[in-house]
Amino acid sequence: MARRTDLILTALAPAIWGSTYIVTTELLPDGYPMMVAMLRALPAGLLLLVVTRSLPCGIWLARSFLLGALNFSVFWWLLFVAAYRLPGGVAATVGAVQPLVVLYLSKLLLDQGIRPAAVIAGIGGLLGVGLLVLTPGAALDWVGLLAALGGAISMAFGTVLTRRWQPPVPALTFTAWQLTAGGLLLLPVAFLVEPALPPLDTAAVFGFVWLGLIGGAATYFLWFRGIARLDPATVAPLGLLSPVAATLLGLAILGQTLSAVQTAGMLLVLASVWFAQRAQLHAAAPVATRA
Repeated sequence: MARRTDLILTALAPAIWGSTYIVTTELLPDGYPMMVAMLRALPAGLLLLVVTRSLPCGIWLARSFLLGALNFSVFWWLLFVAAYRLPGGVAATVGAVQPLVVLYLSKLLLDQGIRPAAVIAGIGGLLGVGLLVLTPGAALDWVGLLAALGGAISMAFGTVLTRRWQPPVPALTFTAWQLTAGGLLLLPVAFLVEPALPPLDTAAVFGFVWLGLIGGAATYFLWFRGIARLDPATVAPLGLLSPVAATLLGLAILGQTLSAVQTAGMLLVLASVWFAQRAQLHAAAPVATRA
């Protein structure tokens, strides 16, 4: 029962991340990717620091900045590069390789075995996302493709190292450290490469608050909590729920339609996520029995 609760709470994070596209395109000013990323991370991180009243020191200061870069600064930077140079479907499909990368990084850095069923689930999820979001006329751009792949690898490393380096503080404090570090790394880039934001209307303010407090602080707390309680190979496939949630929001809010192929892709994604959880549960069972 505890594992099921942890899975549900962790899955809420990518489900809410699925709202990022619609909030960004419908509520925020266009053309400020680094500023949006910084404002998503830094205010939320600083607010959590006020709540937790704890700062990293020693080795945890360096680790917080490295993890903040991998999970936020580099990941979001490459994500926006891919979004600008590729159709959204192509970027999402390339990004769906992340669970497979996490499997092999977990083997390398955490000495966790790779079950064939988990690999099959990862490939199924990749194909499902492709069916769900790719369009027949999607154009390819090598810079965009490399950025999308680099973003997936960056967050995969961040996910695995977050599990490898578990600090002597609660998950909320660890989230505060990483968000703040990632936001600080984005701060000079945002002001150097982008113009000042225009005056914000009520909708834009709501969008920034949503992305920062809900899409940033709350969801990454759930994500890092899940990594600590479960393991990266279990948590990573849940990220495939993000394009599913984005598609459902498009149906509900923007009046978009879903083709038979997209429906099949969505079902394949959901089946792959379920299959991945079963594979990891069976992989953990012998360990639990010996304990």
